[in-house]
Amino acid sequence: MFYQKSKAVLRQEGLAASKKLGQNFLVHKYTAERIADLADLRKEDTVVEVGVGLGALTAPLAQAAGQVIGLEADSGIVRLHTERQDLPANVRLIHQDVLKADFCALAAEFGRLKIVANLPYSISSPFLFKLMEDSAGIDFAVVMLQKEFAERLLAKPKTKDYGAPTVLLAACATVERLMELRPEEFHPRPKVDSLLLRLVFQPVPERVRQLGDFDRTLLKRIVSAAFGQRRKTLSNSLAAAGLLPKEDLLDCFAEAGISPATRAEQLSLEDFVRLVKQFAG
Repeated sequence: MFYQKSKAVLRQEGLAASKKLGQNFLVHKYTAERIADLADLRKEDTVVEVGVGLGALTAPLAQAAGQVIGLEADSGIVRLHTERQDLPANVRLIHQDVLKADFCALAAEFGRLKIVANLPYSISSPFLFKLMEDSAGIDFAVVMLQKEFAERLLAKPKTKDYGAPTVLLAACATVERLMELRPEEFHPRPKVDSLLLRLVFQPVPERVRQLGDFDRTLLKRIVSAAFGQRRKTLSNSLAAAGLLPKEDLLDCFAEAGISPATRAEQLSLEDFVRLVKQFAG
């Protein structure tokens, strides 16, 4: 739907973009078609669309894939599509808060998931962690994010954008930049630019396979503690988190070949995993 048509539909139905839900509807047809094309779907695929909105992206997804499972948190939007019957026949619309969605159950029913998400920026972080937790049932996710947040996921060590989400996502997925979107692509217009990323969980990235087996729960604890006080040295930030007594910490650093005076942003994923293995050993 184009901008003016989107506004007219909302007005006719007595609806408006919800600030509480953080809604910014994608309204440009070419952009929606480009996103669906970049998702690289096949006719035998079932794709989960997070945030159906006014259906701008749903239509090209339905054309590219065999089936679309649309998750939409806004009851007014669900009512609009139910009454108008304006979505393609191969779309199954579900009134669902995505943070409460059972991706494991969906994967059991439809096979490994392909996810395309245009979600409120306010839930980007919890949604990202949900993807990581449920990654065993996900092939890939194509996700629209606030540019500033997306840049953190693409960041390299020793940069200010490099943080806990960067490391934890790298431990289970490859991250690829697909396209940038300007505010005018949406209604209402957000105050920031957006980036579309592809997060590939399967096949397991070669970098992750080379790490071998390690305790992912412990990795999350160590990484979160390290970046939680990123101005402190690693020995001080991890000691403050109570993960190990200071003397044992120093032994782990020595065995991992990492200086205790190092700060979190200086460590690569491989460095953190070596530290995890020493903690667990």
